[in-house]
Amino acid sequence: MNIGILGGTFDPIHRGHTALALAAGEKFDLGKVFFIPANVPPHKQKRPLTSYAHRYAMTVLATANNKKFLPSLAEAPDDEQRSAQPNYSIDTVRRFNQQLKKADKLFFLIGIDAFLDIAKWREPEALLRECEFIVASRPGYSLADVANSLPQSMRPAVAVTKPFQKQPARGDLVLNGAAVHLLEGVHSDVSATQVREAVAAGKSLGRYLDPAVAEYIKKIGLYKSGRSSAVASYQA
Repeated sequence: MNIGILGGTFDPIHRGHTALALAAGEKFDLGKVFFIPANVPPHKQKRPLTSYAHRYAMTVLATANNKKFLPSLAEAPDDEQRSAQPNYSIDTVRRFNQQLKKADKLFFLIGIDAFLDIAKWREPEALLRECEFIVASRPGYSLADVANSLPQSMRPAVAVTKPFQKQPARGDLVLNGAAVHLLEGVHSDVSATQVREAVAAGKSLGRYLDPAVAEYIKKIGLYKSGRSSAVASYQA
């Protein structure tokens, strides 16, 4: 079985996340896609506004109507010590690989903006060898941008990537042990920041969120006013 994993802060999870999973699942025949809320994301300067419990609950609601979508507790805090430690993708991927069957194949779903920083992640070479990447591409990026974002040890020579500069970020890139599949057509301008701003302004959330997630946010009172929302959610 082909299995996808999609991680993120999910603060909150929105239609952009599920759109990526749907498109990747269809093109790469993913039998399951695990949605993994990060307890402490290592690549963001601030902690999430809402507690892990709320973000996981919203993930459960957002994935409930698709039998191939599964919420995952892979990065849940399990004790006081771990609750303050960042969640690194390489650790999560290794845990998944240990549990998969021999015939299974693991795919890491990610947007192109995040992928361009992959070389700054923990053990990026090992991560790229542990699983294949499905990267949601969009206009304005070239194949060279993707190739040049690889860690130095995997990055092709300038002479090799130069012709890629005029090629859109599409197709497959297999280089030095890394397999990157560029996924086109996932057009979503939704961001978690937009959602939080919409909530604070009292705007409709229909274009951003699954109705069950929108109702949960309203019921619990999340994101009403930045700082106070954070305090309320951490005490919940």
